[in-house]
Order: sequence, then structure tokens, then C-alpha cells
Amino acid sequence: MEKINPVIEERRKKLNIIRQRGIDPYPSEFICTITARDAKQRFGHLKDDQLERLNETFSMAGRIMAIRNFGKASFIHIKDRTDKIQAYIKRDMVGEEQYSLFRLMDIGDFIGIEGSFFRTRTGEFTILAHSICLLTKSLRPLPEKWHGLTDIELRYRMRYLDLIVNEKSREVFIKRSRIIEAIREFFKERGFLEVETPMMQPIPGGATARPFKTYHNALGMHLYLRIAPELYLKRLVIGGFERVFEINRNFRNEGVSGEHNPEFTMLEFYMSYATYEDLMKLTEDLFQYILERVIGSKRLSYQGKEIDFSPPWRRIPFFEALKEIGNVPSEIMEDRERLFKFAKEKGISAVERENRGKLLTKIFDHLVEPRLVQPTFIYGYPIEVSPLAKRNRDNPEIVDRFELFIAGKEIANAFNELNDPDDQRQRFLQQVAEREAGDEEAQFMDEDYLMALEYGLPPTAGEGIGIDRLVMILTDSPSIRDVILFPHMRARDL
Repeated sequence: MEKINPVIEERRKKLNIIRQRGIDPYPSEFICTITARDAKQRFGHLKDDQLERLNETFSMAGRIMAIRNFGKASFIHIKDRTDKIQAYIKRDMVGEEQYSLFRLMDIGDFIGIEGSFFRTRTGEFTILAHSICLLTKSLRPLPEKWHGLTDIELRYRMRYLDLIVNEKSREVFIKRSRIIEAIREFFKERGFLEVETPMMQPIPGGATARPFKTYHNALGMHLYLRIAPELYLKRLVIGGFERVFEINRNFRNEGVSGEHNPEFTMLEFYMSYATYEDLMKLTEDLFQYILERVIGSKRLSYQGKEIDFSPPWRRIPFFEALKEIGNVPSEIMEDRERLFKFAKEKGISAVERENRGKLLTKIFDHLVEPRLVQPTFIYGYPIEVSPLAKRNRDNPEIVDRFELFIAGKEIANAFNELNDPDDQRQRFLQQVAEREAGDEEAQFMDEDYLMALEYGLPPTAGEGIGIDRLVMILTDSPSIRDVILFPHMRARDL
């Protein structure tokens, strides 16, 4: 049981007094005619005499963030969804009854104000209250004004408090919304159709990951939360929607870290009659579009590292990156046993059953990925780790696929889609064998998808971009939890 908090106890006493006076401390509505930002933009530049000549009253509402009492008058700062503004509440103006009500208000309460604008002696733009009303009585105090909510874990667990007192957090999530809005505009301008695909699927496919499993009582069947929308989006391409995109929530039963959350947001799109090389250019264009509309610059700093998004971006073959950046000897890349030994020597977690391609990608993740700070496309991945991608025409041991890395993070994955149903069946069978050998992340056989492929998937390229990691970079946020409103965390007692 929570200990009695004297501050909360005092606020409850005030609440009881307000109710005893016949005042509803939680009324249903208040009509606002102006916001703090609109007031400043429309009238904040006016001189004192111009404000006096307005001869107009406005109503606004917000949370009280600061109070300075001077006996018969008080200054407060209120905060609405747009900005903060100062208000002046004078007993002679609002009357004894309303002013005594105000004296029962605290920082954190919501107040409604009707009044006119003026400037104080110090020149601060202020609303002079003609009348006030209590809109919500808060029972718990906000964090201390100057330090805010500094406990990082509490900021994630109590995001509502974080948003109240930490302006930087508010700006991150406002920017996140604008980034997603820009993504939608970009694809719609290029003839893409936004669609929605199932979040509960009878077979989880489209990625190499461990799924969450549930049970549907009415249908009497197991379902999985989707790990990716890929196979359903490609069904839509088969159906004739040649350009589709989805901003989707995916779920993967994996660990939690600074770059991983079990529930995350992806952009995934498919474009018929295009190749993965076309998508490299499209990705560069997409980022320029977002940067222009949301950031205002092609250069930014992420955790102290300067990143230049000016195209064209660097393009490096996968095996060349291993050799030149990861210092992996080229003579061991074809030998699974020597790769396994090399991984162990480097302290990289690997198991005996893993194939050559998986070992190569694990080595890449540890030795190359952290060094890819500037936007870089890595292309030509091993076929063993690309079960849905088309083989390269000149080298069937690799696929026509790229991954985009920025600031040492994987941001995007794209490839020419495998549209040969017979080849796709063999890839699925290999995945099934790996699952039976103990790989819980290997993909399932999907007969329905294979049937769809037999009706014909046109030449298509597709790509997935991690929205959360993209927002991390564009907002200089060190952890994925900083850009997800309610990140998953281990349970604890309240």
C-alpha cells in the first residue's frame, strides 16, 4: 500500500472544500477561443496601446505550471497543447468568490480563463483574467520545476508525466508525427496506395524472427502477431495493386535493448517493375523529402557524430565490406568451419548448426555495422539469410538485396522479390529444416502464399524501413525507448 503523502492529503482537503462549496472540480466542457501559440502569433508583437484598443476578450485553458502569489493578485503560467503563456489573476477583477477558488488551485490543475491581453511592466505578453474556472483538480504534484522528471526509467513508465514536464520529449514525439506524415505524403505523391494488412496471422512470415502466439476461441485456431506484413503486401501486388505501402506495427518475441522493442513500427512498400537499385534512389529521395520538411537540413548531429545525408550515398558489396571494414580474411569466407572459429575468437555468439550465411551476417553485425556512420548501402547478401529475395543473375550464391545503415544502425532492408514459386518452395523447405533443427526464428512453410505466387507476381522490389530507428537518428535520441510513447518494460510494483 502506498504511504500517505502529505502533499496529496492537502490537495484532497482542497478538493473537499471545493465540493462543499457546490463547485464541480471536474466539469465536462470549456470553450476555448484561442490557444497560447495563436495568441502570441496574432497579438504578441503589438504594443501596449494597440493591445488596449483590441477591446476584445478571449477564452483559453491549460495546465497551471507555475504560481506567484502577491496577496490580492497572482501571476501564473499555463500550458496548453501549443505553448505556455502568462496569466494575471487579480481579486478586484475576477471577484472575491472566484479568487478564493483560485487560492485552492495548485500547480498541475487545469484552469479556464476568459480575459484580454496586455503587457506587464517587464514587457511579458500576458492574459488578464476577467473570470476563471477550475477545469480539473490534480491530486498529485508534478516533479520539481527546475529538474523535471530526470529518472530515465520513470520517464518511460510514466510517459504522461514526462510529456508534461520535459519539453524535449514533447518535441521528439511531435517530430515523430511529422516524419510519419511526410512519409505518407511522399508515397502518395508517387502513386502508392496505403493499405492495411492483418496483424493476426495464421502463419507468421516475411521476416526471420520469433513470433508471439495466441489462440482465437471462436475460430478454434492458433494465430500469431505479425512479425512483418511482407507476404500479405505481395499478395496485394499479385492482385494488381502495383504500388503499395503500409506503416505498420510489428511484434517480435525478442530481447529489449536500446535498439529493440517487442512492438515496433515499420514502413514497408512494394513497387512493381522496379529493382532494388531503383529503391536505393527512392530511399535517398525519401530521406531528402523528410529532411527538407521536418529537419530543414541535410546535415545533423547524432550522439556527437556529424551525419551528411547528401546523396548519392556510399554503396559497398557485402563481402567487400567484411574484408575492407571488418578485416575478415577473404580466404575463410567460403569455409563454414573457419568462419565459426573466427567468430568464436572475436567473442561473437555462434552455434554449431548455423550455416555459412548466418555466420557471415553475425560477423558483419559485430565488426562492420558499428562502423557505418554515414548513410551506406550494403548489397549482395548470402542467399542462406535471404529466403524471400531473388538470386543474383551472375552469382546465384548471393541475392539482389541491400540493407541501409546509418549511425551504426540497420535502418532499411530491401530486395528484388522472389517471384519463382518453385524456387520459393525450396527456400521455405530449407527454412523448415532449420526450424526443425532448433532455429526458432526460421520461417514457416506458407502454402497459401505459394499458391498466390503461382498466379503470378510481376517483377517487384520491396523495402522495409524501421520508423523508430529513423526517428532516433532524426531527433538525436540515444534509445528506442525515447521515441516510443509507451515502451515495453519489465513489470514492477506501483
